[in-house]
Amino acid sequence: MGHRKDAPPCAEAPGSPAAPRRSDAQRNRERILEVALAELTRSADVPLSVIARKAGVGQGTFYRNFPSREALVLEIYRHEMRQVADSAAQLLSTREPDCALRAWMDGLARFAMAKAGLADAIRQATSGPGSPAKPGHTPVTDAAELLLRSCEEAGVIRPGVTADDLVLAIGGLWQLDPTEDWQPRAGRLLDLVMDGLRAGAPGR
Repeated sequence: MGHRKDAPPCAEAPGSPAAPRRSDAQRNRERILEVALAELTRSADVPLSVIARKAGVGQGTFYRNFPSREALVLEIYRHEMRQVADSAAQLLSTREPDCALRAWMDGLARFAMAKAGLADAIRQATSGPGSPAKPGHTPVTDAAELLLRSCEEAGVIRPGVTADDLVLAIGGLWQLDPTEDWQPRAGRLLDLVMDGLRAGAPGR
């Protein structure tokens, strides 16, 4: 069923389910990834010992999870991409499709800023002989398609928009500087994109 023109703006869904209990090992791993993202965004050359110390784990625990700088950098990239991809279905389960899409795009903006901040570290990790390849964007693209098709079926966006169209439309996200106050500008850009997607929707 489509939205009326006077429908209220997207709001946070009440009562999200509680996160499952995590093991100490999983918490350590997630803490390392969280700290490493922040530190490597600031400097691609930050010593791994600094990341381990700030994450509150010993060197042994650190290297059991990430035996090399390359392994750490690429896992951060994959982790951030998985977070964005996996959130699509979760958002659709608690929000109207167009509100889920708009909230998902906020997550995509954060991913874009993480990728931009990690650009030097990713280049270093993937540029040497025998280095692993940089992961593709297929999970994110699949998530975008899921959200767009849900919105189209609900009649809340114009028909025929593809994931590639959406990525091109929000390409300006990748031009923002992650070291500046990028959130307000990203929010305005994504609001413009949503206005364009909703224009011509059969349910409006």
